[in-house]
Amino acid sequence: MKVYQTKSKKISGTSYSEVFHGAFVAYDEMKKKTKRRPYVRSAYFKKEKIFFDYFREHLFQKSPRERMKRLKFFKAAIELVKHCRIKPVSKINPNKTNEIVHRFAGITAEKEIFYVQIKEDKKRKRKYFMSCFSPE
Repeated sequence: MKVYQTKSKKISGTSYSEVFHGAFVAYDEMKKKTKRRPYVRSAYFKKEKIFFDYFREHLFQKSPRERMKRLKFFKAAIELVKHCRIKPVSKINPNKTNEIVHRFAGITAEKEIFYVQIKEDKKRKRKYFMSCFSPE
């Protein structure tokens, strides 16, 4: 599988509140650009919008330690979604057949591998940023 090299580093911090603040500074920058729902345009999907509706919901289902691990990759994940043109691994969701799950791979500036998962709703033709995480 090919991976996208980002210029962004992981969000630094040792406590959950530091990492959360750093991640949501980046989220708020996206939020300021629109009056409605925050989104980012993806290079791979021909500049279609990728919405963040399910990201927070999915994130808060995890334990605080797991949330911190995932939020550290948030800035790099946004950069990957914006600029990556490498084909992801795509699978039909076995639980819901009208959804496709795309998984992009990336490397941070510190050479750490991470994945970004995007859910595509085939019925509505919308895409949602679900998660970013490390393989460990």
